[in-house]
Amino acid sequence: MKNNFIRLILGLGLVSLATSVQAQPSAHYVPGVEGIKAATLPPPGWYVRDYNVAYYATRLNDENGHRSGPPNFEAFTYANVPRVIWISDAKLLGACVGVDALLPLVYQNVRAGGYVGGSFGIGDLFAESTLSWHLRRFDFSTSLGLWMPTGDSGLPPTTRAGLGYWTPMLTAGSTWYADDAKTWAVSALCRYEINTEQRNTHTTTGNVLTLEWGVSKTLEKVFDLGVVGYYQQKVTGDSGNAMYARPHDRVAAVGPEISVAFPKPMLFVSFRYLNEFLAENRAEGHTFSLTFTKRF
Repeated sequence: MKNNFIRLILGLGLVSLATSVQAQPSAHYVPGVEGIKAATLPPPGWYVRDYNVAYYATRLNDENGHRSGPPNFEAFTYANVPRVIWISDAKLLGACVGVDALLPLVYQNVRAGGYVGGSFGIGDLFAESTLSWHLRRFDFSTSLGLWMPTGDSGLPPTTRAGLGYWTPMLTAGSTWYADDAKTWAVSALCRYEINTEQRNTHTTTGNVLTLEWGVSKTLEKVFDLGVVGYYQQKVTGDSGNAMYARPHDRVAAVGPEISVAFPKPMLFVSFRYLNEFLAENRAEGHTFSLTFTKRF
């Protein structure tokens, strides 16, 4: 769960709209943070996970997915997101009960028309409770989390790391193993964010749906190779101060992932690259994600 999980973290880039630059996307959660077996939570224990996510875009699209905006548009975001995870031995409805929390550190730089902005700061805190099931051919997970406006925010145009509003987030997903040895896996993870009023603009951003998926093959018990993707869309309209309202946006991406397990130190490393091939009312770019997970 992840990471802005995290707008990641991120404020993944900024959008230039006519006379202003507005942070995008509409969600706290940044798609592409999870990939292979995204819906599978680990067995009971303590874990520390470190997400490193970079996003780069030089293209801004209109509502039809065509290039628009200033010709010099360029957006770069890097986020480091430490996350602490505890999966307990306690059971509820046959599932392991867990909790986790994360806090993103975000650097953003944007150029659009005559606007040039950049900043580094602490983003919004996220915490959630989870339930996870592990069956013979399936893993299931569900969670209820909350994004808290702990980061610094401001009126647009801004590159500040905080979004300035509370967001409950619901998550559910499943991983299916196609063979008894569990070497082939197909996963899907769905998130739904319910946004509240932004403290600076007094506008409520529409709710956002995010889907992450992956198909993978395990080799030599320690390597996972696969194809992953994401789709994110704002599904309801903005309300409140019309001056800061934004149109519906959506984005889709696909790319490769490799994950490696190091059994002795109980360390897991994954790298994925996703190319956005569809974007409407937002930037279209590239997402790079490097994740380290350590079990204690």
